[in-house]
Amino acid sequence: MAKLPIKYSLQGQDELFGPSLEDLVPANDPVRIVSAVLDSLDLSDIYASYQGGGAAAYDPLMMLKIIVYGYLCNVYSGRQLARLIKRDVNFMWLTHYEAPDFRTLNYFRSVRLADGAFDRIFTQVVMLLNERGVVSLEQQFIDGTKLESVANRYTFVWRGTVEKNKAKLEQRLSAVLKHAREAVGQEADAKENQTEFTPEEVKETIADLKEKLAQKPIQTQEEKDLVKTLKHFEKDAPERLTKYNKSLEIMGKRNSYSKTDHDATFMRLKEDAMKNGQTKPAYNIQIATNGQFVTNYGIYQKPTDQGTLIKFVNSYHARYGTYGSEVIADSGYGSEQNYQYLFDTIKVTPYVKYNMFHINLSKAFQKRIFHIDNMPYCSEGNYYTCPNARKLLFWQSRETISDLGFKSIISIYRCEDCSGCPYAYKCRKGDGNRTVQVNFRNNKYRAKAKELLTSETGLKRRGQRYIEPEAVFGDIKHNHGFKRFKLKGQEKVGIEFGLAALAHNLRKFIRIVTGEICPETVKMAA
Repeated sequence: MAKLPIKYSLQGQDELFGPSLEDLVPANDPVRIVSAVLDSLDLSDIYASYQGGGAAAYDPLMMLKIIVYGYLCNVYSGRQLARLIKRDVNFMWLTHYEAPDFRTLNYFRSVRLADGAFDRIFTQVVMLLNERGVVSLEQQFIDGTKLESVANRYTFVWRGTVEKNKAKLEQRLSAVLKHAREAVGQEADAKENQTEFTPEEVKETIADLKEKLAQKPIQTQEEKDLVKTLKHFEKDAPERLTKYNKSLEIMGKRNSYSKTDHDATFMRLKEDAMKNGQTKPAYNIQIATNGQFVTNYGIYQKPTDQGTLIKFVNSYHARYGTYGSEVIADSGYGSEQNYQYLFDTIKVTPYVKYNMFHINLSKAFQKRIFHIDNMPYCSEGNYYTCPNARKLLFWQSRETISDLGFKSIISIYRCEDCSGCPYAYKCRKGDGNRTVQVNFRNNKYRAKAKELLTSETGLKRRGQRYIEPEAVFGDIKHNHGFKRFKLKGQEKVGIEFGLAALAHNLRKFIRIVTGEICPETVKMAA
């Protein structure tokens, strides 16, 4: 029988000349490409944030490489990174046996990369990709998603509840103070029917009334109960008013916030395991992509996409000094305010749907002859003509203001006479002459958007949009498990998602460099 060849383990034996880290990391390993890309960046602002003196600090470039490569490997925890630094050859190659602990890593991520420092890093990488010809800054394919905050899911504060409880307290307080003034014989003044109070006013008013009641001999049980009530309100009301005011201040213009992450707003998420529509503390993440590379990102507290577009395209301009030539987005962004900004203010070509776009294109809609959009309009006489040849005459106009403060002019038209009309049951819902509302400016923008969206380029951009930001979100969230933030606060959450977006870009760039993706493939959007 032949001797069995076995390579025996030399575990525990010292080596005179051990293997080098350079030998253990292949030449085309992703960690080398990440290191080379980050070596080319200007990190002077991060270096300038160190005051100097004391113990020597870890090199900021090395710290950045550790965190970025960690996100590239789906490692988002500081503790996990700290363990890998001591175990993983690639991390050892990055650090050359330096071993910052998890506190140092977390501090660098949340503090050293704050105040726009990471934004500048992200911008430099995208500009590098643009110079290499794999990313264009001409098109912004925009979409949004909601990512859950690390906050406790059940520590919510709702505006409606706070305002209701505050109003009830102030109503009770007003009644008690009015009763107390009558008890001490105080003459009625302007504050008698006061319905809003500050904590300081409550303290001063109750202290004054208690002093006057003390000078008066208390005889009836009603007066004794009044003194007890004043003592209770003196202790409880200022504290509760302060709490309610603070909650409304934290909330700002939002309808909710989380007690454990004040910047998080309660939103409905698609990833609802219970399928019962529960709201969770989350952030609205907006991205712009090109060639499935993330070119811009933003973190917003508003649940709807419509109110984020203007700020988002402005952040793109602040980042690169250009708006690009085209903005492509779905119907969640197609509002009158956004169209006005895109068409008239920054003058880009918006391939942005509105909420009735697909319905308006359908044959079924075109057959709805009683819909105001399908009725003939006479601009000279300023009236519409219904299918029964009766005129809908201009009646009045009114101004509306959206939740975002945008003013629209609504023109109202009323039929001259609907009596005896054989089509009345199809045309109107109630009795009386039919009344319709028309927003001419919004209709003009929608007509221009429809023309763009149904053009040859518009059809191409609409097709690309499905494989642009949506594919990026799918890759980041589902392929790489980035579904919930680990840090609190809007700024820190922005750094977190920025790192995930940068890791996504580097992953895709590495595949191009190593030949897994043809560079021409990612130029489809250009």
